[in-house]
Amino acid sequence: MRKLLKQAVALAVAIGVLSGCASEEEAVQMAPLPAVENQFTPVQDWTRNIDEGVQHYYSRLSPVTGYGKLFVASREGKVEALDPATGKSVWEHEIAGSDNAKLSGGLTVAYNKVFIGSENAEVIALDAETGEQAWRVDIDGEVLAKPLADEGLLLVNTSRGILQALDAETGASKWQISSEVPSLTLRGDSSPVSISGGVFWGQANGRLAGAFIRNGQLLWQQPIGQPQGATEIDRLVDVDAAPVINGDRLYAAGYNGNLVSIDLRSGQQVWKRNYSSATDFVIDSGLLFLVTAEDHLVAVDIRSGTELWQNTELAHRILSAPSVINGKLVLGDSLGYLHWLDTHTGEFLAQQQTDGSGIAIPPLALSDGYLVVTREGKLSKMHLP
Repeated sequence: MRKLLKQAVALAVAIGVLSGCASEEEAVQMAPLPAVENQFTPVQDWTRNIDEGVQHYYSRLSPVTGYGKLFVASREGKVEALDPATGKSVWEHEIAGSDNAKLSGGLTVAYNKVFIGSENAEVIALDAETGEQAWRVDIDGEVLAKPLADEGLLLVNTSRGILQALDAETGASKWQISSEVPSLTLRGDSSPVSISGGVFWGQANGRLAGAFIRNGQLLWQQPIGQPQGATEIDRLVDVDAAPVINGDRLYAAGYNGNLVSIDLRSGQQVWKRNYSSATDFVIDSGLLFLVTAEDHLVAVDIRSGTELWQNTELAHRILSAPSVINGKLVLGDSLGYLHWLDTHTGEFLAQQQTDGSGIAIPPLALSDGYLVVTREGKLSKMHLP
């Protein structure tokens, strides 16, 4: 039942009806495509497809590089290792066992393995050199978030509010931490992050948690948002965005909550600002770039929390998380456009159209360019002139 509720809320967010009892006149409208005079035109190096991509499903299958390869996957179960320079396949593997593998969480590369999770409550490990399956285990809940590899463990945050630690070599369970999951939540979970033997992740109950990686002992929990309002939708407080660590601070954002800066040593808040978001954010050169629940782009100074600029011209275009590539802020939208912005002013620099199927994940920065993946599985390796 909870899975169906999560899917219903995700659909509601996508079509902009999470507006309480708003009348038709107040219905959320997608902002028109901004008119942009391109200051540069990206150059395409190669293009190919990875099966049929993720289509309209939630799956956040972000490509990843490692061991001299580019690893990509489709929701239906195809995983490929590519040569980043040419896009040619090095190996490919079909996740077997069902008509649809429903891959959704990953990819993560570490310990000479490629790790990926599924909506079928499985975690699969493939050999990074050959693509052969190393192990495959069942866990408690869907894997919608990218797993984390650290200290010989694979840390997986599931839809049932469980952070589970698996042995990276064998898949054996080592420990787990459970948290309360409200009856109604957004579709999505927070990817965990780590530093100095600690792991940190967001929870569906509106809290950010920290624990020791070696044994799962809880360090602290910090509320990011408190449920408010008369309806369950009003009271959603998911912390689905992955926390970001920068220096001695940890930054986190919650839906119907706040953007907060937390001192890693004490677990205490340094500052908080009233921004609602369930989308991953990025920090670059002392600036934090956030996509709010209304698809407004915000730049914040990471030391003080001061807002430096806000761009509202992409409102409700269902934006991907942002990336910083070649010193420029870039993100995609649900109609398949890439938008490039100046990091210091928030002004548009360029606009790039893809296949029109939508962009759900941010472009991946590479050593000699970047990779764009559309919902229909089109991969485009490009670079800026």
